[in-house]
Amino acid sequence: MANINESLAKLLEVDGAMCDALVDANSGMLLGKAGSGLDLDLAAAGNTEVVRAKMKTMKSLGLNDAIEDILITLGKQYHIILPVASKPGLFLYLVLDKNRSNLALARRAAQEVEQALQI
Repeated sequence: MANINESLAKLLEVDGAMCDALVDANSGMLLGKAGSGLDLDLAAAGNTEVVRAKMKTMKSLGLNDAIEDILITLGKQYHIILPVASKPGLFLYLVLDKNRSNLALARRAAQEVEQALQI
């Protein structure tokens, strides 16, 4: 089990990782952040809206399921949003440099960190 700061530091070890955060999707507030390259406070608030919109759409469609992760692909970056299964309402947010990262390995590392997270 790892605490928030250890978990975020571990995620930054992924090839191409730029920054990451643990976010409260109920408030949009950061619970922890690491790395650089983005305004993570602004990103946390904006991606909270992404998570809320997806949850609302799933409810409207009558989908009785859970989000495993949300991937946003930009020209130069990947953004991964990964809900924390053990703590509903929280999500990990990871930003990767698209040219220096392996998306499959990064998703796997994010899942491992999410499962070991001690909050």
